[in-house]
Amino acid sequence: MEFTNTIWSLLPPLIAIVLALITKEVYSSLFIGIFTGGLLYAGFNLTAAMEHIFVDGMIGQLADSWNVGILIFLVVLGSMVMLMNRAGGSSAFGKWAVTHVKTKAGAQVATIILGMLIFIDDYFNCLTVGSVMRPVTDKHGISREKLAYLIDATAAPVCIIAPISSWAAAVTGFVDGANGLTLFIRAIPYNFYALLTLVMMFTITYMKFDYGAMNLAELNHRAAIKEKKKHGASLTGAEDQPHPPVSERGSVIHLVLPIAALIICNVIGMIYTGGFFSGESFVDAFSNSDASVGLVYGSVVALVITIAFYLITRVLSFNECMNAIPEGFKSMVPAILVLTFAWTLKSMTDSLGAKEYVAGIVANVADNHALMSLLPALVFLVGIFLAFATGTSWGTFGILIPIVVNVFGGDVNNELMIIAISACMAGAVCGDHCSPISDTTIMASAGADCNHIAHVSTQLPYAFTVAGVSLVSYIISGFIRNWFVCLVIGIILMIGTLFALKTVSQRQKAQ
Repeated sequence: MEFTNTIWSLLPPLIAIVLALITKEVYSSLFIGIFTGGLLYAGFNLTAAMEHIFVDGMIGQLADSWNVGILIFLVVLGSMVMLMNRAGGSSAFGKWAVTHVKTKAGAQVATIILGMLIFIDDYFNCLTVGSVMRPVTDKHGISREKLAYLIDATAAPVCIIAPISSWAAAVTGFVDGANGLTLFIRAIPYNFYALLTLVMMFTITYMKFDYGAMNLAELNHRAAIKEKKKHGASLTGAEDQPHPPVSERGSVIHLVLPIAALIICNVIGMIYTGGFFSGESFVDAFSNSDASVGLVYGSVVALVITIAFYLITRVLSFNECMNAIPEGFKSMVPAILVLTFAWTLKSMTDSLGAKEYVAGIVANVADNHALMSLLPALVFLVGIFLAFATGTSWGTFGILIPIVVNVFGGDVNNELMIIAISACMAGAVCGDHCSPISDTTIMASAGADCNHIAHVSTQLPYAFTVAGVSLVSYIISGFIRNWFVCLVIGIILMIGTLFALKTVSQRQKAQ
């Protein structure tokens, strides 16, 4: 029986996702999905399946230069976070934030705004925002699940509406025969999932309520805080600080300067790989940049600057700095392991032809002219499903955007094409946001220092809520084709839905 380019190609990721959500254990779930994919590819020949899994899959993925660059970036960033903790920068920032960020809502807004400001790359966003805001959110009794959601929701959703980002560069590369960056900018107002995600975060923060699994996580966290207060324990996990102890000479500058160096060096690293210093414009350099290599360049230079700064200010000795580097590596091992498994599962799905199977379905739907006004909504749904099953939004762009452009003959003046391209990007980000095998979701868990499956299960109801309102918005936009009217309708629907959910939640508590 032939399993490639059929619906069977979607079985491995679905098995991994369902098992992860049921068992709350990610490593074995991913491996079972990988093993299933290997068996299907090899026609249930065990020897051939093992070779495909480990040689073509795991070793092949770890030999990929892009993936290796991301792993190096993770390790360097882990080392920097450990250095900032050991130098006392993180704890000093936490103490400063307590006097300036005085409410739980303020801590959440600060996290959202910081996430919106770091729009260059989603990996960089997740880990940087997490390391900076953890002490603040801990002080104000915000659960790690909630922090992980705020990080994840300001990573890919913000990058996909930022013209200068690694994501914009990826999208423009998939558009042939037209100015990709112009199409990207025109599609931003129609990117309902990204824009409504921001509306949702600010609204639930202002309304001071949570629902679903997130509400339970917040209640459990409050109960744990009360228990800690009874026993006089630290609310920020100070009792779990690594040895040697944190430097008492650290101040806020010992966190701010390394973060600033990281941001500046990463921007320079990315535009360097795009040819900025060889005469390319800033925008073109970003469009042509190699984010993986640029992030490695930037993070390594920032690490050197951080160590030199700590030595000059004498908050850490040279030996203490060197000892923190392998400790930072160790802190990233869980994220690296999950990423490796997720990449291997993606390779199994690719070898089975899942992308080609889904692309064929979309092409058949697009040929039906009676459904053209509903095409944005259909593309949005297919994008969600494909990104959710494969764990990659960029791969989803690569499949769906060329199909949409071909359907409309590359007519850049066709407003429906712009809406459909935006729906593709929004669906890919939504699926990526929801998927437990997405590298961005994994990074958000690592950035918040949160159990990965706990992050996924608490985030899903929120992501599904925005996805539902976005779907209605795309149905409306297929007929109205005016971004301002459709966006206003979407925002009203989003806020109205949240008010309704809060009302239902309050009634349930009252009963």
